[in-house]
Amino acid sequence: METDDFAAASDYLGIEGYRPQFQRGVDAIARSHGPRLLDLVGRDLNRSRLVWDAESGEWVADAPVVLEFTGAQLEVQHNKFDELSLTWGRIDTARPVDFLDSDWGWRDGALERLVALEGRTVLDVELLEWRGGDMADGSVAVSLIFGAGDRLTIFNALDENGVEFDTPPPAYRSCRLAG
Repeated sequence: METDDFAAASDYLGIEGYRPQFQRGVDAIARSHGPRLLDLVGRDLNRSRLVWDAESGEWVADAPVVLEFTGAQLEVQHNKFDELSLTWGRIDTARPVDFLDSDWGWRDGALERLVALEGRTVLDVELLEWRGGDMADGSVAVSLIFGAGDRLTIFNALDENGVEFDTPPPAYRSCRLAG
């Protein structure tokens, strides 16, 4: 497991107690998190939380995406071109974000399409590996499938998180998780 030195030494981005555990490669991530990801199948997505910059009125995509399910909380964080950290229940979103002199804080309802998935049941989970023939090759995305064409994919947007709600592009290779 690879860990960024800064992340190991302090609270990442001013999020108390949060220290991402960055990994590279779909096989390593599947080994470390496959069973827990599959355990999300059958659970409802209850709430999503994002760090919001009140001054700019924008989502801080460098910060983790927090997904609260019945009985589980998943925190997704992308870094550099190919690093992914999945942590479980480490972030208390009731605590403030204290990053330098920023006006950042946790926000519900930040992305309309993400809020539309709340209350829905996860039907499947995939890890997606980017094979687009560019510098992002090998980056790993987490994709939650809710049925009826609804899905949430959190991907590496080149050193930050990106979210997508449609079918992933064909440059992604689906890596099914074994139960």
